Amino acid sequence: MFRYSKLAAVALVAIAAAHGAHAAEEQKTDPVVATVGGVEILQSEIDLAVTGLDPQLANLPVEQKRVAALSAVIDTKLLAADAEKEGLQDDAAFKQRIAYLTDRELHNAYFKKHVVDAVTPEEVKARYDVEVAKIEPQDEVRARHILVKTEDEAKAIIAALDAGKDFVDLAKEKSTDPNKSEGGDLGFFAKGRMVPEFDAAAFALEPGSYSKEPVKTQFGFHVIKVEEKRKQQPPALEQVEGQVRQLVMRDKYIALLDKAKAASAVEIDDPELKKAYDAVNAPAGEEQPATEQQQ
Repeated sequence: MFRYSKLAAVALVAIAAAHGAHAAEEQKTDPVVATVGGVEILQSEIDLAVTGLDPQLANLPVEQKRVAALSAVIDTKLLAADAEKEGLQDDAAFKQRIAYLTDRELHNAYFKKHVVDAVTPEEVKARYDVEVAKIEPQDEVRARHILVKTEDEAKAIIAALDAGKDFVDLAKEKSTDPNKSEGGDLGFFAKGRMVPEFDAAAFALEPGSYSKEPVKTQFGFHVIKVEEKRKQQPPALEQVEGQVRQLVMRDKYIALLDKAKAASAVEIDDPELKKAYDAVNAPAGEEQPATEQQQ
């Protein structure tokens, strides 16, 4: 009996020591910021309160946001203490709301663990490759143009080009377009990016050639030169990584929900509500009611 008690005492001392060390460590990383009615307010509570501040305060300096968060936490602690004195924590509606908020936060924590934090760079790259493979490359041209007000001016420019004048030099000298300083360079563009008349003329030209007749559009008269043609390049992974990551996360989330629904039957008593729920949650590709298709 004595031996057992002695071992138990040693264990309790060890636990107490460990707890003390842990508490001291916590105090270093999560210090006490204030005390309200004997209740400590930790830095972690201030950090949480900062995330819950009104969006209008998002651009405040860091210290001002900390003050706003501290004020919010102190106000909350003060009135929460008074609410407990009145027994509001035992109110049925309050308990129902706490149960819902608990479920929501558990959902969010599970989502973070199994979706947000579970996405790997390899998964993002694999999904990027899948999405890129779906893209049918469009034709693109890289063109320059010289824009002038009259047809006669455009014809004079074409004559100058025929005589051997440099297109870039003529663009810088004659064009009224803001990009004249770049020699009229429009970069690469796919069909449909320019007004129809310009589009048709540009895609009809071969690389290195220029339009032999002025091209009239709503902006004036153009002389167009096509520098290069190519198939449209897909965006680099770095440019769309965030969007691709969202796709991976969506698939992970749907898989989690499908697994959970398979394990737990979902029953909806209200027929109209069930019909609307089923329509919204129908798998992709399944036919939906006409009202849903029109939305």
